[in-house]
Amino acid sequence: MKRTLLKLMRRSGVFVPFRYVNRNKVLILTYHRFSDAEDGRSTTGRAFADHLAYLKAHYSILPLSRIAKMLSNGSRMPASAAAITIDDGFRDSYEIAYPILRDFEVPATVFVVTHFVDKKAWLWTDKLRYLTGKTKTETATLKFSGRYLTIKLNAFASRLEVAARINSILKTLPDDVKDEAIEEIAITLGLELPKGPPAEYAPVSWEQLCEMDSHGLEIGSHSVTHPILTNTSDGQLGRELRDSRARLEEVLGRAVKLFCYPNGSFDQRVRSAVANAGYECAVTTELGLNSKNSDLLALHRVAAELDLDHFVQSTSGFEEVKMRLFPSRTGELIDGK
Repeated sequence: MKRTLLKLMRRSGVFVPFRYVNRNKVLILTYHRFSDAEDGRSTTGRAFADHLAYLKAHYSILPLSRIAKMLSNGSRMPASAAAITIDDGFRDSYEIAYPILRDFEVPATVFVVTHFVDKKAWLWTDKLRYLTGKTKTETATLKFSGRYLTIKLNAFASRLEVAARINSILKTLPDDVKDEAIEEIAITLGLELPKGPPAEYAPVSWEQLCEMDSHGLEIGSHSVTHPILTNTSDGQLGRELRDSRARLEEVLGRAVKLFCYPNGSFDQRVRSAVANAGYECAVTTELGLNSKNSDLLALHRVAAELDLDHFVQSTSGFEEVKMRLFPSRTGELIDGK
């Protein structure tokens, strides 16, 4: 019923006035995973093509670095400016998203986790999806970091929900404690975590990133290991920012000034560290559009919905109105991992 109503609202032009009112603001979109078929959490290639066709018809799609420069020096921004960002650096960003971006001749920014691309680590949030998806255990009581959590693992969807629930708890823990907790959970579920990511969680290669970089896609930093930066020590925080940038500049042969906060988590300490590490622009997961007064090291983004109807609604600025009217129902977006 809701889906039908939303489709009717889009086709009848309900969101057009919202898009018009917000034409002088900057839209920055967030994507994470792409797939050939619908899986409930990834953007299909067909949906991505629909998104780009809609954006090309109604927006001026610019590289994020150009938008940052224009906001910084006060230059006049094109009406309905938009930027596309892809977080993490999964292989499907190259195999699925990249060819479509080239077909539509639009720029994008890919934020990568450097240890992930180096195959020295895989994203810790995916470890829980792997564990809950592979275990033969259907009911278990997990003990980690002094907490007890009883879980029931049934259908595929419920297993993903359990993983998301555990991840939400782990995001509150100090980084080293979080890693220990994941090992404890693996033991309880009777599994051993692979040292590197399985194929379904595989990263792009450096060769693929260099190819994308040479064809109009900017590559930015998403840290070294993707920790919750607010949960790290000053020493680790500095290394996550500096080492990731240095690795990218070594491979790409150019300066890297764009950063994306893992999970969107930051505070004044983290923001200052990002500035001190030499970044000139950073994006969060805070919902909203951006204006000339926006903080360049805390730019808002809009999560790209899976279908065109939701996409049109969220990009129009309609969600910001809902957030103001119903603040208890909306708020900061959670990283799509």
